[in-house]
Amino acid sequence: MYESELTLTSKDILEKEFSIDTRGYRPQEVDAFLDQVIRNYKIKDAIIDQLSEDKRNLASENLTLKQEIRSLNMKLEALKSTDSDTTSSADVLRRLSNLEKIIYGKE
Repeated sequence: MYESELTLTSKDILEKEFSIDTRGYRPQEVDAFLDQVIRNYKIKDAIIDQLSEDKRNLASENLTLKQEIRSLNMKLEALKSTDSDTTSSADVLRRLSNLEKIIYGKE
């Protein structure tokens, strides 16, 4: 995503050549600083790689959890409809029992 905005890689920095002027910078200081920049770029690249992998893993885990939630919701709906059927059957049996008591007497 942001890779197109990055214009330098650690390799670009490592291979950078400066022209030397009679009153220019000391090459040793420039090299030491560039070595430090290269180390930082390598660390940044490693962090980005790790975060990208973590992102892929989390996206995969998220998808798995969403599928599990869908499955559990379907099971819950099935159980709710089964419970209402069971309750309806129990009501019918109780009413039938009450009618039998009324018709046949209270035994």
